[in-house]
Amino acid sequence: MICLTRFPDATDALSDPACRGMIVESILAWIHEQAAAARAQYSVNPWVFLGLMVACAPCFYYSLYRLVRAVAQKDKHRIAIWSSVFLTATAVPYLYVLFFGRNLPWYIYLILAALIAQGVYSLVKKIRNPRA
Repeated sequence: MICLTRFPDATDALSDPACRGMIVESILAWIHEQAAAARAQYSVNPWVFLGLMVACAPCFYYSLYRLVRAVAQKDKHRIAIWSSVFLTATAVPYLYVLFFGRNLPWYIYLILAALIAQGVYSLVKKIRNPRA
């Protein structure tokens, strides 16, 4: 708040290194507070979720690339394999929330189940008809 009293215009406050440091510190403190609240209320560690998202990203993109190649070549066997890898890479972080989360609102379970069901449905559809 000291920065705001010294610099009524926000752009001037961002030019001061001390104010930038205070802004970054307050944003990081807010993020840590939100993570602690999520851990306490839902028993889900946001850092684990983020780690799973980051770890699955290369698998997600590589499997997407290979899936598109398999569809272009109309290779049903490879479509099945890469669709499964793609679905797994997409679902792992959300399965973490589904299995380890506690006290989540009912609609979160519904949304997660719908996303996974839609992925399985798309996988089966692609395996049966690779041109669709």
